[in-house]
Amino acid sequence: MSRVDAVRAAVRSARTAQQWDPLGAMGSRPLAVLLGAAGVLWALLVSVFDRDVVGSPTLSALTVLLLAASAAVVVTASSPFRAPFPRWAYVLHVVLLGAATIAGVAAQWGPDRNALNDFMSLLTATGIVMVAPYRPWRDLAVGGIVLAAVDATAWGLAAAEFPHQVPTSVAAFLAAAPTLVLTGASVVFAWTFGGLASRVQIRAGSYSVARAERDGIAASVQQDRSVILARDVAPFLTELRMREEITDADRARARAIADGIRRAMVADADRTWFEYAVTVDGGSAESVDDPDGLIATLDTDQRTVVRTFLRAALGSATVDPARLRAVVRRASEIRPAEEAGVPRDRVEVRLELAVDDSDVGIHRTFDPYFAVLRVTFPDLDVAVRPSSLALRFSYDQH
Repeated sequence: MSRVDAVRAAVRSARTAQQWDPLGAMGSRPLAVLLGAAGVLWALLVSVFDRDVVGSPTLSALTVLLLAASAAVVVTASSPFRAPFPRWAYVLHVVLLGAATIAGVAAQWGPDRNALNDFMSLLTATGIVMVAPYRPWRDLAVGGIVLAAVDATAWGLAAAEFPHQVPTSVAAFLAAAPTLVLTGASVVFAWTFGGLASRVQIRAGSYSVARAERDGIAASVQQDRSVILARDVAPFLTELRMREEITDADRARARAIADGIRRAMVADADRTWFEYAVTVDGGSAESVDDPDGLIATLDTDQRTVVRTFLRAALGSATVDPARLRAVVRRASEIRPAEEAGVPRDRVEVRLELAVDDSDVGIHRTFDPYFAVLRVTFPDLDVAVRPSSLALRFSYDQH
């Protein structure tokens, strides 16, 4: 395996389910919201109505607040419009859950004999399940082991201080077991999903998007030339056959037809896959402002995402393809002067669409595509206004 292949394999192994399947992750987000809300509600009810140790109400309230904060972090960071889920958010989520565990045990410090009201040992477990689609399996494993260790230490100390019929080691293991089990399940899910998605992508690469676009452009070129032959060349040759001599006017017309064919061939040679995609879906190649052909430097995954969005947008009944405007430039050329430090190999794409719909309707139609674009281009900026949609994103040339 070459060094490049090894790097690509490492990158694929670090991708999350959200990055492999943004729409699937967006569909599973309500589960994370439900688990977070249910955990906070359960902790609140148990803290108020089902404690067999009076403990500290202040620490009980702090436990609920820390738990709510961890749920808020996950709900916010898992939004498809903030994708991909950042590592710092995951670390903060784990830290807050660990702090809530310690606060929960401290709040009920005493001979607590009812294991059913020790909610944090289970909520640390569901806390890992909440983020399973959003982080790679290694992160899930590390976070789960850390939380399990916190559970075992906190409840082990309590069991040692207030001994009962269960040995301290057993109490510590039972406290950590739910987190270990659900962490294992989450790790298997993330690892298996990533492996399957990677293999599917490799197989799909045997007929790449780039090749498909080249085939499509070739077919388009052939069709354009057939039109020229049928419209101009064939009638002209038919007329010449019926004449006894060729005049200067015939020679001038032949030169004009030849010049037209030459111009069409040059235009076809310079046409990018993006211009082809725009024209096929009803737009005009003149609406694409990409004098250096930079859009061709998108990699296969990025091109697939952009092509899918473009086809959906121009095929929508509310979008006027003739009013599409696309500008592709090096980021250092079109950013404001204060951002002159942008690397020259960074390319920025700006798309503007006229949409005959309200901002709510635009979101309803295109939100799934925004979710996929956000994962592919993390700096995606979407401006939605009634009757208009503007997108801006950038990428490094490949």
